[in-house]
Amino acid sequence: MAIIHKGSWLRPSKLELLTAWMGSQRWYAAKGRQPVLTSLAAWRLGDPQGQVGIETHIVLDTAGDRPIVYQVPLTYRGSPLQDAEHALVGEMEHGTLGPRWVYDAPHDPVYAAALLALILGRALAESSSATDEPDERFIGERAATWTDEIQVGGSRVVSGEQSNSSVIIDSTTDDGRARPVIIKIFRMLADGENPDVVVQTALRAAGCDRVPDVVGSVRGSWPSTIEAGSGTAKGHLAFAQEFLPGVEDAWPVALRRARLGESVHDEAHSLGRATAEVHRTLASALGTSPTTPEVVQEVLTAMRARRAAAVAEVPELAGLEAAVEAVLERARGDHWPARQRVHGDYHLGQVLRSPEHGWILLDFEGEPLRPLAERSGPDHWLRDIAGMLRSFDYAGGSVEHDSGGSARAWVQDAQTAFLDGYAEVGEDPRAHAAVLAAYEIDKAMYEVVYEARNRPDWLEIPLGAIRRLTTT
Repeated sequence: MAIIHKGSWLRPSKLELLTAWMGSQRWYAAKGRQPVLTSLAAWRLGDPQGQVGIETHIVLDTAGDRPIVYQVPLTYRGSPLQDAEHALVGEMEHGTLGPRWVYDAPHDPVYAAALLALILGRALAESSSATDEPDERFIGERAATWTDEIQVGGSRVVSGEQSNSSVIIDSTTDDGRARPVIIKIFRMLADGENPDVVVQTALRAAGCDRVPDVVGSVRGSWPSTIEAGSGTAKGHLAFAQEFLPGVEDAWPVALRRARLGESVHDEAHSLGRATAEVHRTLASALGTSPTTPEVVQEVLTAMRARRAAAVAEVPELAGLEAAVEAVLERARGDHWPARQRVHGDYHLGQVLRSPEHGWILLDFEGEPLRPLAERSGPDHWLRDIAGMLRSFDYAGGSVEHDSGGSARAWVQDAQTAFLDGYAEVGEDPRAHAAVLAAYEIDKAMYEVVYEARNRPDWLEIPLGAIRRLTTT
């Protein structure tokens, strides 16, 4: 239970602390700008020991090119948290409690345990304005497929994440079996259900074991804007699933094998089969919709817009515009499959190879820069195929960039094996050759912009792919 000290003062205020701290965080979108924050909502979790204050703030930032709503969980302590200097948001003086040390809550084990308790239905969200009063706007939802009762051990934050914060909890079952959990805390919030939660939950409910077991989620509501009567936004704030220790994603593995010239034929083939299994289950569980001529036009218009943006960023692309347009026109006349829910941002970094379970697919949020409404709707499974083909090409291209040699044979073998494996379980992607090429080029256009802004000397990888895709 959180005790609210009404009428007491704080120096500096919570919003002042956040304003000074948020701009330096990896997940903050308006890089280089001072946050301009307005509080939309706040809620609390209780510390069973009554020592640590736990409060989640939902704030609107208008410093960037578009308004963004952020979720910022904080913990308040009466003394410094050991070995957590890197997570210190700041210090404040409380009129009743005295000095308080304020931390980015995912780094605080008390917050991690309280959040998992909420997800499992062992605790309720609490009001930030009244003592011993629940806040019904925020609820934990335990997954129907999660049957284990677990006890919380230590916790640690995953390093290197760009848009979210994930906490690994070393939990165990009542009989002492290790059952670690990872909780993803969504930093940027939007009105609507998060596809990562929806898609993985649906897959597990359908009996698919190609994704981690789902523990549950946190759902909430908050004002759409600061204007009175502007409505309410609703969405997911956190998502918990089983954690598979000692398993690395496929990207570093593929990169090592490419550098050594070792074939990944068998692994790519089985990955293709696993990918088709997931697509087939998603189509059955969440349905499909026909691809009308209007849908085709929408897709091609979006691809042309991304091409124009890439040409503006890299003028060298202008010489390829006619060839790219020819591919898009061939795609218009090609046979387009039905739309369905897909991964949306599929590449080698999104899959794990587990000795016990085989291939496991992760992170069904879709491309983080696309609006939530786009990421939550039906799409073409060919987008996922194109993403993985580009990922194999990037592994080979990275080797070529570093060594100056050729990895084309390695890339071709991996891509062909992946497509062959997919075709054994699902429809052969090569039956939609022009559409698949259009999606590959579209992904490469995204890569061109990224490399131009971040690693100009890597531009040749996506540029070379566009040249190859427009001459086949």
